[in-house]
Amino acid sequence: METKKEIRAGMRSRNRALTEAERLEAADRIAARLESDARFAAAHTVALFCSLPDEPPTERMLARWSDRKRIVVPRVGGETMEFFDYRPDGLADGAFGILEPQAGAPCSPAGIDLIVVPGVAFTPGGARLGRGRGYYDRYLSLPGFRAAKIGVCYRHQLTDELPVEPHDILMDTVVVG
Repeated sequence: METKKEIRAGMRSRNRALTEAERLEAADRIAARLESDARFAAAHTVALFCSLPDEPPTERMLARWSDRKRIVVPRVGGETMEFFDYRPDGLADGAFGILEPQAGAPCSPAGIDLIVVPGVAFTPGGARLGRGRGYYDRYLSLPGFRAAKIGVCYRHQLTDELPVEPHDILMDTVVVG
């Protein structure tokens, strides 16, 4: 099996090779699959991420879903990550060049009904390889966190196996674009 470092490098290269049209088409497929999920329909508060250039773009999802649901997005501070209400005019470049909310009170982990999680790679069984800093694994293991966990990725990011460690949190479902 490849090392985490090798998998990250290979996926980053493949992600960057996608055209803008391919990225947007994949994002639209992901959004449609998420919207057809009963857990999404039942969710009042959905945690979503502001995408990096090599992740499935979330801008359209953020705009469309914020009209009908409470959307919260992450902000990193030190070794922790918290989620804040999404307001397009309240975002600015934050940690690692990711758009982050700049004001407001954090949403309690128990207040999130569904969380959409990015990853470098996933398995069909829900194993996830992140970027290596552990922000999502730490957040998903917080006391009171109870949300449905849905990983999202491009088709080539779904792999049969990944190196998994005891602290890695499995996704309930993986949605492929």
